[in-house]
Amino acid sequence: MCRGRAKSATGCRCARQVRGFIQPRLLLLLAKQAAHGYELMEALRALEGEEHLADPGMLYRTLRQFEAAGLVSSTWDEAGRGPARRVYRLTEAGRDYLAWWSTDIRQTRARLDRFLVEYELVQANGLAVHPKSSRR
Repeated sequence: MCRGRAKSATGCRCARQVRGFIQPRLLLLLAKQAAHGYELMEALRALEGEEHLADPGMLYRTLRQFEAAGLVSSTWDEAGRGPARRVYRLTEAGRDYLAWWSTDIRQTRARLDRFLVEYELVQANGLAVHPKSSRR
């Protein structure tokens, strides 16, 4: 459903986004290297199609949840210019959780692929239900 967003004659035209994808994205970024929040936000903004993940409130809330769960650890970096910054590092538990996410994403992709194959068969056989058809 569009929930008030723009609709066309053929249905909803709002962007499709994967919900909850900030968790595996942040874990993957931290698996590559330790970083402070601003670096993580910039890295998220640089990912084409996933710029919406760079919401500062959501980013820092997720990092705090990760730290409370033992998935990341943080230390204060006071060596740089300017105010001290908290630097986040992935823990072993965080690496395990990233591996779980990877498995879950692969399983989801397999389910989506099966759906698309079935949909394409329906389309090829001319059996698709049109949006304006009546239901009885």
